[in-house]
Amino acid sequence: MKIGIEGQRLYRKKKHGMDMVALELIKNLQLIDKENEYVIFVKPDEDNTCIPKADNFKIIELGGGPYPIWEQFALPKAAKAEGCDILHCTSNTGPLRSEVPLVTILHDIIYLESVSIFKKGGTWYQKIGNMYRRWVVPPVARKSKRVSTVSNFEKDRIKNFMGLGDNLVAIHNGVGEHFTPVNKKEILDEAKLRYKLPDNFMFFLGNTDPKKNTPNVLKAFAEFNATSPIKYKLVMLDYEENALRKILSDIGYPELRNDIHLTGYVVNTDLPAIISQCKVFLYPSLRESFGIPILEGMACGVPVITSNTSSMPEIAGDAALIVDPYKSEEIKLAISKILNDDAYRTELCKKGIERAKLFSWKNMAVEYLKLYKEVYAEINEPVKS
Repeated sequence: MKIGIEGQRLYRKKKHGMDMVALELIKNLQLIDKENEYVIFVKPDEDNTCIPKADNFKIIELGGGPYPIWEQFALPKAAKAEGCDILHCTSNTGPLRSEVPLVTILHDIIYLESVSIFKKGGTWYQKIGNMYRRWVVPPVARKSKRVSTVSNFEKDRIKNFMGLGDNLVAIHNGVGEHFTPVNKKEILDEAKLRYKLPDNFMFFLGNTDPKKNTPNVLKAFAEFNATSPIKYKLVMLDYEENALRKILSDIGYPELRNDIHLTGYVVNTDLPAIISQCKVFLYPSLRESFGIPILEGMACGVPVITSNTSSMPEIAGDAALIVDPYKSEEIKLAISKILNDDAYRTELCKKGIERAKLFSWKNMAVEYLKLYKEVYAEINEPVKS
């Protein structure tokens, strides 16, 4: 087989969720499959050494303009020219007209759901991207030989929304092997110095997307800190200053800015040293198709607070403290329970480490290799007379 893998964004320096999934898929396919050929299609950018070299993997830097033009025209043309048997699209969309049979990952269909909270907020870039996906995804999903998603929760959502049948499968994401408890003082100190980390802090992996529930998290943190004898800081990553100040003003806590530390963009390999130093990992999102950060927090041996909505209970099991994300008071009480009950905190951390072991990128790659073989067998099945 010759499998094409769409990895348009993999060379960009600031990688995010879908990018990391595609990169881990490629790395782990390199470990388990020395027989089949792979062609990785990327757009030229500055991080052009992130994909390891392998004899049966070819990387093509493919120009072609903005994302929609690249995906709809440059990608399918290149996949055909390379003689690919299958084209695996990894970023929630795919080309409408591809002569190469498609396998498409739909990480989520939030942009298709008529839930009012997801229509408000977000950047114009996010809104335009959602409009594009609303137009492209349903027909692409219907023509794909397989549509995969990342949780059983999301599989049910997609099935009910699009009416897909046997071509829809759930393949869980994994957690990187570098996410482990970091105990070496020199590594912790280096991370603390590089990112100017405070001593006592909680960690919140939020962004401007409304589903990340930033207003309720900030409100819960403010109300907890106001009554706690020990004062904490809240560490957030690559968050825009003006957007943060607006949210704080909207929830009535502008002064909370003094207790929030923005690190700027953090390289993924540095995250374990940051997470391992936090007192609580906050991830009470409103809606997730999977929730990789839940596993990353657990794997680093810290207590995780997440939500009772969407896929998060499926991923967290009994190894995180589950809350109603719409109730800031409940998030506040969860923080208090973890920080004031040492026995509970210790037990939660132990469960988290064990839970995270159930999810690996290698397992994900094994499942995708099986899927490629199934599709290849189907498209090469002799025509019955």
